[in-house]
Amino acid sequence: MPRAITAPPFDARVDLDLGSFLLRRRGVVAVDPEELLPAADPWSTRGLVALDADLVGRGYLLTTQLRATLARLAPIRLAELGDGLLARIDHLLGADREHLPLFRRFPDAVPDHAHVLYSRRIRALLLNQPRQTCAHCGRRSTEAGIGALAPCAHLLCAPCLDGLEAQGRGARCPLCGTGLSAGTYLGEDSSAGRKAAEVSGLDQALRPLRLVSASQLAAAMAEFHRLLARRTPLSPQDRDDLAALLAHAPADLPQRLPERIPLRETKAAVLAALLRRDGAGALPVLAERIDTATDVLRLLWSWSGAEPDLLPATARRLRLRNVPRPLRRGLLEILEALPQATLFEDLRRHRSAWLRAGELLHPYEHRSRFPRVTAAFVLLRETDLRTHEVGREFAEPPAPLRVVEAGEHTRLGFTGFAGRVETRLAAGDAAGAVRVLAARPGELVRRLHHVLRVHAATAPGAPLPDGLAETVAAALARVAPGPLLGAYGRLRGARTAGERRLYFPRGTVSLAHAKEDHGTVVPAELSDPVCALIEAELLRRGAAGGERYELALLDEGLVDLVAPFAERAAAKTLVSVPRGSRQPLPPGDRLRLFVHWMQPEHLRVDLDLSVALYDARWNFHGLCDYTNLVHGERAAVHSGDFTTAPPPDGATEFVDLDLDRLERGGARYAVVIVFSYNDVPFEDLDEAFAGFLDLGATPAGGRHYHPRAVRQRLDLQGDAKVSVPMIVDLADRRYTWTDLNTGADGGFHSVYRHQAEVGALSRDVLAHFSPENRATLWDVACARAAACTDEVAVRGADGARRWRRGAAETVEEFAARLRALRDPDGAVAGPLTDLLAGRRAFVALVNGDVPAPEKAAGTLYRLYPGPVDAAGEELERWTAGDLVSALTPG
Repeated sequence: MPRAITAPPFDARVDLDLGSFLLRRRGVVAVDPEELLPAADPWSTRGLVALDADLVGRGYLLTTQLRATLARLAPIRLAELGDGLLARIDHLLGADREHLPLFRRFPDAVPDHAHVLYSRRIRALLLNQPRQTCAHCGRRSTEAGIGALAPCAHLLCAPCLDGLEAQGRGARCPLCGTGLSAGTYLGEDSSAGRKAAEVSGLDQALRPLRLVSASQLAAAMAEFHRLLARRTPLSPQDRDDLAALLAHAPADLPQRLPERIPLRETKAAVLAALLRRDGAGALPVLAERIDTATDVLRLLWSWSGAEPDLLPATARRLRLRNVPRPLRRGLLEILEALPQATLFEDLRRHRSAWLRAGELLHPYEHRSRFPRVTAAFVLLRETDLRTHEVGREFAEPPAPLRVVEAGEHTRLGFTGFAGRVETRLAAGDAAGAVRVLAARPGELVRRLHHVLRVHAATAPGAPLPDGLAETVAAALARVAPGPLLGAYGRLRGARTAGERRLYFPRGTVSLAHAKEDHGTVVPAELSDPVCALIEAELLRRGAAGGERYELALLDEGLVDLVAPFAERAAAKTLVSVPRGSRQPLPPGDRLRLFVHWMQPEHLRVDLDLSVALYDARWNFHGLCDYTNLVHGERAAVHSGDFTTAPPPDGATEFVDLDLDRLERGGARYAVVIVFSYNDVPFEDLDEAFAGFLDLGATPAGGRHYHPRAVRQRLDLQGDAKVSVPMIVDLADRRYTWTDLNTGADGGFHSVYRHQAEVGALSRDVLAHFSPENRATLWDVACARAAACTDEVAVRGADGARRWRRGAAETVEEFAARLRALRDPDGAVAGPLTDLLAGRRAFVALVNGDVPAPEKAAGTLYRLYPGPVDAAGEELERWTAGDLVSALTPG
């Protein structure tokens, strides 16, 4: 049996850290059981008070089980684990450049005032934010009054205290064991508490940290299998997580792999890791799992240390690693066993990459042993059949190859799948194109809009061609979730001739381009029947696994979250908001934007943070940047321009926005822009990230960058020089998370010079991501809920309502009623946590502010952390990508 891996001391420069992985993805901390003492250590118990205070300052809270476990560590080990935990949180929040732990030498030298400081912070929390979480059960003070126990100040609700007293354990705190005072709870309304509240500005509920129930390796491997099951491209953060897990994988990794890894880039990364570890011994696993020539190409890229995305930007930086002779022969054997026509097409699809790969594989050296591979490279290299020694062997090529005369040269020719489709579409034969596309369901679904457009242009007013609906339905049943949801979003929205369309070219960064679309508009008579087929397929997949729930709890706000797409180019973020989603700004009227960067040695880098302002009609209104530090009556204020950011601290720029003043001054939209003034791409920096802070959560008179106030941050990455992370709607007090990069050929030195282009792109982005034009997480969650349960509660701004499926109501009818929020079956009475307690539920929330239900099981998605995170492992945590991947065809 593989031994559980203990995470090494945290180093922010190293991403391959299981402790950071589990903290970020699951909000858990792993403790090696072999390190635990039989009972709590007194010095460790005292040191935990200091750790409590440090964690509260960062917005985190130790749950009862985790705190009790940490108390059983030796003081030195607790100090190491505590320092590592605080460093990981600081790194996650982007505060590790300047923020130090409160007590660096705990628990060996804890100042006497540590307990006073923790108590003061807890009082401040209770004054500023009455919706705090019980550290013992996870309930919030809206359901059960929360108080700070005297004298230890740990948060406990009245029902938990009553329960402890009934068990005869009410004389001591259940977290730290401290004897309780006669008054039980600390008084909240004291001069010290009020002063602490004024200074701290702590206005958010604490995020619970749980003890992972399994070993660190077992918990990590559970996440590993979830990543392997994804059918949508992994984000950069997910790819880094996969690399971390592969680096810590046990020796029996091949036996732990699922039968199928659906995402080919993920499969390449896993197989390359096996190849690096086992060498030619991994060839049997490779032969079993590789089924296309492109799989081999991706493997070679990953083997060489590159992302197996086959993108031109990656190819420019790629230096292929030498392939040992046994591996070379093994890969040629795999290629030879592939279907001939598919082999030819795959090589031509990535011609330049295969030309480079051929230099390593030397296929002509083994032409008698691998004739198919040799023929594929003769076609790929356009080898002359008359003059080349190998070419002369193909003077009479086997079908489907043919001889083509091209001037003085004679070469092999081949008409592939794409050529047959394009020929029929160019002739206006939509039905014929569909018959060809039926062989490849993914291609058919990706081209659905094009096929319907061709049919609408060649046969105006005609219904769908005979057999098309049946062919499309069969294809929908086999296609991955990404193309399915993409086609749904593209077809269901109303379109107009000449409308602006936004394009996201496949790449390592999220570039966006917009242009007018003057093609034939697909009428509703054609698109509506296809959308109905897609909706039926979503419901079928929602129920395909056979998993049933007793209840579903959904958030109306899911309609503002776009179903993840193009995650390959998504930036690493603190909160994984899908690109194009709209979210409310923090409460209050002031927002602080920031950018931080650190340049490498001997390279000066000047990043600039700017805000472009527009009115309701997208006319340029003004800007706040290095050329204009103050806009209006201090409605927007820039902190000043840094032109260099040397290590070790780098540089940070801020822009403070007074939302009320900006709106009163006539601005409607604020577009946030970060650009490289001296044209150095973000990927050349040692580190660079941007985001925003909630000034309402920043202590008065404190530092400009407080870790607890960070609401979102993203890494600036890739071969890009201009980033547009978000667009703020000042009237609605909401922002659209864009996570976009724009081209900057010739330099981008001033927002003012490019204000027209920035405004046009921003307008197009908001139109493109309107809910009626994109598939949303609401669509995904409704499909799963309607298919897997007969009772659904939906939480909205005015409370929670309930939908029950009628005895004679079909799943399709129930789903339609739920999606439209039509005809509810009444309001939900009582707290939501009681509704979920003891039941198997599907929970999909925007904010995880529902108290952790007792003995709940099932599935949980939440965008923002909260008290629900304290729920046990029986409530399985999902990401937005997992929600989409659950729609994988069976």
